Amino acid sequence: MSGGSGGRCLCGAVAFSVRGPLRDVLDCHCHRCRRFTGHHMAATSVATADLDVRDPEAQLRWYRPVEDAGYGFCGRCGSSLFWRGGDTPDSTSICAGVLDPPTGLRTVAAWWVGEASDYFERSDLPEHTTEP
Repeated sequence: MSGGSGGRCLCGAVAFSVRGPLRDVLDCHCHRCRRFTGHHMAATSVATADLDVRDPEAQLRWYRPVEDAGYGFCGRCGSSLFWRGGDTPDSTSICAGVLDPPTGLRTVAAWWVGEASDYFERSDLPEHTTEP
């Protein structure tokens, strides 16, 4: 997807725009992403320098369950927004559901399916036991 897209949390307190290209969507089934989103995380990614966050009420919060991962969410409505790994600070993952459509993106793979909940099965995607 080309730049110029954007999105926001449910209440609109945290909004963002993207100047650079977005990666296609990856589904992550790891236990942390499932707990953060309530299902699995379907996320795209962008260069952190190409992500402009508008947060006039200072509602963006970061939860860091481990040293090398941070989950960004709205402190007012609780919307899951971002993920950033300590080993990839130049890249920010964006929860695909908060992007304004049309996104032009497609889901291309699923990661950590070994940690997927027992209700989830989707045989049409390439699956990897852990992150490739």
